[in-house]
Amino acid sequence: MQKSKFVIVFLLFISIFVLFGCGRTDEAGRFKEEYEGLNNAKDEAGQKIRNVKISSKNPIKYKSEDEIVDAINNKDTFVVLFGYPSCPWTRSIVETLMVVARENSLDDIYYVNVEDIRDEYTIKDGKAVLSKEGTQGYSELLGILSNILSEYTLNDGSKIINVGEKRIYTPNLVGVIKGEVLYSDTGISSLQTDPYMKFTDEILNDTKNKLTKVIKPVSDALNSCDIESGC
Repeated sequence: MQKSKFVIVFLLFISIFVLFGCGRTDEAGRFKEEYEGLNNAKDEAGQKIRNVKISSKNPIKYKSEDEIVDAINNKDTFVVLFGYPSCPWTRSIVETLMVVARENSLDDIYYVNVEDIRDEYTIKDGKAVLSKEGTQGYSELLGILSNILSEYTLNDGSKIINVGEKRIYTPNLVGVIKGEVLYSDTGISSLQTDPYMKFTDEILNDTKNKLTKVIKPVSDALNSCDIESGC
C-alpha cells in the first residue's frame, strides 16, 4: 500500500514537471516557431511568404506595449523590435538581426508583436475614419516614440490622407539608453524595393549596417555599465 502511494505521487510529480517544465515553450523557441511556422505558406494575395531560419538560441524576449512604456519610464537601456510574423518586411530583416545581435554581444532583444494592438483607419467619403481603436499602451507608445515615428497616412488612389497621428510601422528597431529613445531604423535596405525579392550581398550588407547602427551603441552602453551608475 505504501509503495502504491509512492508510485502515484511520483507519477503525479512527473506529470507536473512535463506540463510546466519540459512542455513549456521558451521565448526564443516561441519566436522561432512563430516565424518558421509560416515558411512555405502564402499570404492573402497568394504570394509565397519568405522562408526564414531562426536559431533556437536567439535573443528575443517577448514584451507587451505596456512593458515597453514602463521600461522607458524606468530609464532602462534596451533594444526593441516592433513587428509580426506575417509581415513580409519584418521577415526580410530577422535573420540578419540575429547575426548583428550576436556579433555585438547583445544578449536580449525585446519584441513587441504589434499586429493587433494598433489603431486602424479606413477611408470613407474621402476622409480617414477610425475602424479599430488600438490599446492604451499603444497610444502611450505613440507619444513616447513620437520623435522617431512616421505619420500614419492612407492612399485612396488619388491622394494621400493623413489620419492625424503617428504609427509604428513594421519592422521598426528602436534603441533606448537610460530611458532616452536615441536610435531607430527599419533595417530595410534602400536597395530592396520588394519584400519578396531575392537578397543580394549588397542588400544584406546594407541591412546589416542599418541594424548595427541601432544595436551597437546600446550594446556598448550595456557592456560599459557599472553597479553604481546602472543602466
